[in-house]
Amino acid sequence: MNIAPLGREATLEDLWEFEGPAELIDGEIVPMTGTQFGPGNAAFTIRLSLHVHAQTHGGGFAISESVTFVMQTPRTQAFHPDVAWFVGEVLNNEVVRGAPALAVEIRSNGDYGPTAERKMRLKRGHYFAAGTMVVWDVDVLRERCIRAYHADDPENAVVFHRGEIADAEPAVPGWRFTVDELFD
Repeated sequence: MNIAPLGREATLEDLWEFEGPAELIDGEIVPMTGTQFGPGNAAFTIRLSLHVHAQTHGGGFAISESVTFVMQTPRTQAFHPDVAWFVGEVLNNEVVRGAPALAVEIRSNGDYGPTAERKMRLKRGHYFAAGTMVVWDVDVLRERCIRAYHADDPENAVVFHRGEIADAEPAVPGWRFTVDELFD
């Protein structure tokens, strides 16, 4: 995860002026890079499943990574989860103010090793501090599984493997996702 140094704590205004996709994490602008086919396809597949759920059951919005979530943790954070489920109101087609009920982070090649694990754990902590109920850590490159972390037990994941059906309860009531869809 590269950081764009400013010499001071970055603000939302700095993020809006930054060229290219980026997140605001702990007062630093963190540029986002493109992803490989596997993680990109996984994001599309999960979002499509959530979109179908929204169309048939209502209750929220399936959102892609191009949407910014501005959250208070207590400092301002701005994240682009790979996929999200948002329950609430979006005003004037602006950024989403508030936390997604479900945040899906899909690992790319650079998301492995002790440093990456520490950064992912901190990011999950920010999501939970802002009100996210469930964070999925999706690994289609190595372990080929979905780890579901819940706000009430943020250090212990429920792990879903191929041949299993994952859920994101209580964030997305009634929605189920067949893990094999990530690999078909």
